[in-house]
Amino acid sequence: MAKDKDIDKFLTSTGLDSDREKEIGQHIGYRYDVNLVPDYDRLPAFLKKYMEVMGWDDLNWLEDVHMGYEENRPAVFDRNINGWVSVPEDMELPDNQQDRDMIARELLIKFQMSKRHPMVDLNGAYRKF
Repeated sequence: MAKDKDIDKFLTSTGLDSDREKEIGQHIGYRYDVNLVPDYDRLPAFLKKYMEVMGWDDLNWLEDVHMGYEENRPAVFDRNINGWVSVPEDMELPDNQQDRDMIARELLIKFQMSKRHPMVDLNGAYRKF
């Protein structure tokens, strides 16, 4: 008989199973159950408006964006620059992980749209049209 799989493992335990997870002290995002999608009732106003403007029905590429930590500071990873974007020091974060992840998604989008994002310089230097 097949061994029963604990489907609530990441909800009822630390979930830090791999050596790497134990070393960094946090979950590796892709190991989460893909069925645990964000609670859309927790969407901040900015993300609701962003999805509306973009014509999206869901968060799609943002679903795997989570609040992490770099050098003991809350941060979100930006794949475009392959680096961490720190959360402002004066920002108070909620206790709920889904709420923190929604803030991470909002901060990431706002940073990627800002003039301070490194891709702006690349666009200016390498734009063909």
